[in-house]
Amino acid sequence: MDIFEKCRVESNADKMIMMGVYPYFRPMSSRSGPEVMMQGKRRIMLGSNNYLGLTECPEIIEAGIKAIEKYGTDTSGSRFLNGTLDMHLELEAEIAQFVHKDDALAFTTGFQANLGIISCLVGHGDYVISDKENHASIYDACRLSYGTMLRYKHSDMQDLEAQLQKVPEDSGCLIVTDGIFSMSGEICKLPEICALAKKYNARVMVDDAHALGVLGVGGRGTASHFGLEDQVDIIMGTFSKSLASLGGFAAASADVIKYLRHESRSFIFSTSMAPANCASALEALRYLQAHPEIVQQLSTISHYARQAFRRRGLTIMKSSTPIVPIYTYEMINTIMKGHIAYERGVYVNPVLPPACPPGEGLLRTSIMATLSKELVDEAADILADVILNEDFEE
Repeated sequence: MDIFEKCRVESNADKMIMMGVYPYFRPMSSRSGPEVMMQGKRRIMLGSNNYLGLTECPEIIEAGIKAIEKYGTDTSGSRFLNGTLDMHLELEAEIAQFVHKDDALAFTTGFQANLGIISCLVGHGDYVISDKENHASIYDACRLSYGTMLRYKHSDMQDLEAQLQKVPEDSGCLIVTDGIFSMSGEICKLPEICALAKKYNARVMVDDAHALGVLGVGGRGTASHFGLEDQVDIIMGTFSKSLASLGGFAAASADVIKYLRHESRSFIFSTSMAPANCASALEALRYLQAHPEIVQQLSTISHYARQAFRRRGLTIMKSSTPIVPIYTYEMINTIMKGHIAYERGVYVNPVLPPACPPGEGLLRTSIMATLSKELVDEAADILADVILNEDFEE
């Protein structure tokens, strides 16, 4: 059999293209702000993870430009060899200080960070226990490790304990959870997770990709939000969302970071963060620390958006974060409503199985701090008019 045969089978993507409602890879021709230009038309952006709106911040843009002027466009090497800039070390020191850990390690992408942390630390005879709704990068990292992966039902602490009871006493164990789950906007049950980890002598890792800049004191993340910074062993985060750049990091004790620095394959064998990315992330971190009020600004406008959707009769998933999913249920209904909203000038992300259970399709909106109430109301009016019309049937 030809290995490419699978590539020729008609897929859902093919069907959407034929229907003219394909929702992916839409090109943007402007900065990623509250309003963007996509395919020649103005759209209100409710589908970006640019939570603090810092991609348009003049200071951050200038930092990226200056970095290119000083260092050029690329390092052309891994951090392990010729790819370490003094600026990389500054970023690692300042992110570690920000999240109250001994040290940190910067990866080229967030996906690589999860691969590099988990596959490196979970070895032969070890166990890694993952929430079933964790990010795909966590799943892939668990598969790449030499340990045993166990999964627990989403946010089900009874099931987490049942999985912990399967771990032999002489085996190492790492519990991994998203801080904020990316599709639902739900915050993990970190106090209960930490209590169970202590009971069963396990370590805790939190993926704060969607929580950094959103939760906690000054945007320090999930552990800070719950006052559990001393009980979370590893904080993973990204620079590609609230910090307006590209990259990821691990923050932990000095001995863990030293081990990752010398053993993590996705770190050692990847070209380091480009100068502009590193400088932008560093300046965004400094901007956040100088302007902690933007975290509250994000919370305020996110609450306003949830209320605006509810007032117009939309059914939203319960959330207290900037991720506000709107139920559209069946797949074809989700695709069609998302397409019509886009044509009417609002960009949202359709969430389809397997990213959600069958029959529970969503239009995932994500709010940024720089959105005005006027733009939220304009978008909410359009979404309500589109979504509350007659459903489309399969």
